[in-house]
Amino acid sequence: MKFGKSICVLNVGGTRYAFTREVIKDFPLRRVSRLHACATEKEVLELCDDYDRDRNEFFFDRHAQAFVFIMLYVRSGKLRFVPGVCELSFYTEMLYWGLESAHLDSCCQKRLDERMSDIGMDSLSEGDVVLSGDECQSPEETVHRTALTGRAKWLERMRKTFEDPNSSLAAQLLAAVSVIFVIISMVMLCASTLPDWDTAKRNTTEEHRIVEAVCIGWFTAECIVRFLLARDKCSFIRHPLNIIDVIAITPYYVTMVMAGAGMPGAGLGVAGVILRVLRMMRVFWLMKLARHFLGLQTLGLTLRRCYKEMVMLMVFVCVAMAIYSALAQLLEHGLDLDSQNQDYASIPAAAWWVIISMTTVGYGDVYPVTIGGRVLGGMCVVSGIVLLALPITFIYHSFVQCYHELKLRSARYARNVSSEMLQ
Repeated sequence: MKFGKSICVLNVGGTRYAFTREVIKDFPLRRVSRLHACATEKEVLELCDDYDRDRNEFFFDRHAQAFVFIMLYVRSGKLRFVPGVCELSFYTEMLYWGLESAHLDSCCQKRLDERMSDIGMDSLSEGDVVLSGDECQSPEETVHRTALTGRAKWLERMRKTFEDPNSSLAAQLLAAVSVIFVIISMVMLCASTLPDWDTAKRNTTEEHRIVEAVCIGWFTAECIVRFLLARDKCSFIRHPLNIIDVIAITPYYVTMVMAGAGMPGAGLGVAGVILRVLRMMRVFWLMKLARHFLGLQTLGLTLRRCYKEMVMLMVFVCVAMAIYSALAQLLEHGLDLDSQNQDYASIPAAAWWVIISMTTVGYGDVYPVTIGGRVLGGMCVVSGIVLLALPITFIYHSFVQCYHELKLRSARYARNVSSEMLQ
């Protein structure tokens, strides 16, 4: 800002806020921070409704109470709806100041999604609020709002392309290619366990090597590029999916090194077994599909939100298994010394029968023969059904809620991508 005083006054709906130029420069709200870069009053008036040069005061004809809650977000990092104000009206204010629905707390974000679903909207259009081309931004963009110029903007777009498949059309095309390579790799992994695979591989050795090399090359390049574009390299390395990527890629290069050194992988004893185990870790590449498919995302989000219910379910099962396995071992093996059932010779052996009975699987490989054991088996099956059903109700409702949220979010992303294609 090359004009006015060192103290800037923001007048929002009649309420004044005074800040220094330095604070304005790094202000978390995009519309306010852009005032610092304005060189003329004409540029200022493109961002606000009026400007008083004498008092260096910027006028914004916006909802004063809504801006109070937005300022609370600037100070505390938590953004919630204003009581008594329509969710869509407040969302319009958020868009005006450069915030998005992702900045809202999860409870308020659910309310906004439900409100939009009720009126058949996926997101607000540009006609609902006057926005600049780069006004809407994600929370990550807010943190880096002043540094994204020139080369930094290009790096940010590249990062979003590789990390967020729904960010643009190019990101979706890149994700589709990645999915194709994952499927090819999984097909080859499954086919490699077939009895006729070795014969087919000997007949078409060169083709198999080329396909495998191309798949590994793609995954390696993708992993390296994502690492180079990552803001926090340590967090990238610690991420579980990235660890799986490295573990799945490494065996191929280890095999190539050993082959170059004249050491066949199959005859290395323990080292060969470890190498085959690591090679089988490629199956975890299927976890990469969670970035692209709504069902897997819903499952992951449900498990993350319902971990307490899952722990409660495991506790129920373990307690019941300990009690029933001890009673089953006593009734089938410990009381009648003449006709002992060897399938229940120990409590751990009886625990196998308990778990398959509680889950109503019932393989039939182990079963009680005494009257007391059979009565206990009936009680075990009935109690298993009840214990498993209690926490599942909460998990089911959470799954439905997560699916609804992700479906609305996916619809919003699809609308953004469609707009990009039309432009």
